[in-house]
Amino acid sequence: MHDDITDVPGIRVGHDTNLEAGTGCTVLLCDLPAVGGVDVRGGAPATRETDLLRPLYLVERVNAILLTGGSAFGLEAAAGVMRYLEERGQGFETGVARVPIVPAAAIFDLGLGSSQIRPDAAAGYRACERASGGPIEQGSVGAGTGATVAKFAGSQHAIKGGLGSASTQLPDGTVVGALVVVNAVGNIIDPRSGAIIAGAPAPDAGTTQRQGPHPFSNTTIAIVATSATLSKASVNKIAQMAHNGLAQAIQPAHTMFDGDTVFALALGPETTTPPDPAATAAQVSLIGAAAASTLARAIVKAVLQAKGLHGVPAITDQAQQSG
Repeated sequence: MHDDITDVPGIRVGHDTNLEAGTGCTVLLCDLPAVGGVDVRGGAPATRETDLLRPLYLVERVNAILLTGGSAFGLEAAAGVMRYLEERGQGFETGVARVPIVPAAAIFDLGLGSSQIRPDAAAGYRACERASGGPIEQGSVGAGTGATVAKFAGSQHAIKGGLGSASTQLPDGTVVGALVVVNAVGNIIDPRSGAIIAGAPAPDAGTTQRQGPHPFSNTTIAIVATSATLSKASVNKIAQMAHNGLAQAIQPAHTMFDGDTVFALALGPETTTPPDPAATAAQVSLIGAAAASTLARAIVKAVLQAKGLHGVPAITDQAQQSG
């Protein structure tokens, strides 16, 4: 295992990165059938196909999930992911065509680099071509290229965010993984020690006004996945529980300035054995708790591995200056 979401069998991840424009996208491809779910907690989301993942709706399986920069413009990259999957005969069979199911979420990174260049269909296709099941490049890459954090005191105090991933193996062998793009308005906290890793300065007590966060320039978007076999309702519960990982590592989280969204996937083999309700409840609770703690670790990794870009310093830059 290499401590990222590709430790879950059947998952490949690929990036498309544009450092000059300060943006990019990341795709997670499901090589095994994957039951999908989602939970949206932030007040300003930019998403695609999220209703489809809720228990009341028809389609259960997803083929890929896209995380992207470019705000709502960047959701265009999903068209490239769909084209890649269609060429390979993947998607929901409608009788006249297979329609790839590609939910997506975007962060607002238009203030870093160029606001006129955003991930498009070609970028989404390139990310699919580069997808692999090996160790995932993290930090200022893919959808995390233009991410920033700690902006409650204003964007002039921002610290570089990024993309991170982590995994956990439970005692029964079940693998739980997380992939996250951290573009939060809040501070980043080490959940083990409670120490602030990346934080905005406290407001000056001598001033009556300060520049606050831009209302649409923040969001943490994530995917958690497991090798377990779960129902669509159970996968949605895990997405809900995984949000606790944001609360553990981002303070505050789920604000009206964020579009916090967590997707969840279960890639275990199908079974015809009727589930035992008590056993299922225990399994979902254990996986959901592991998803939260794994996501919190991935958030910390995203910020620690980020590099300064377009004038926004990374934590490593600040450490070198203070040293």
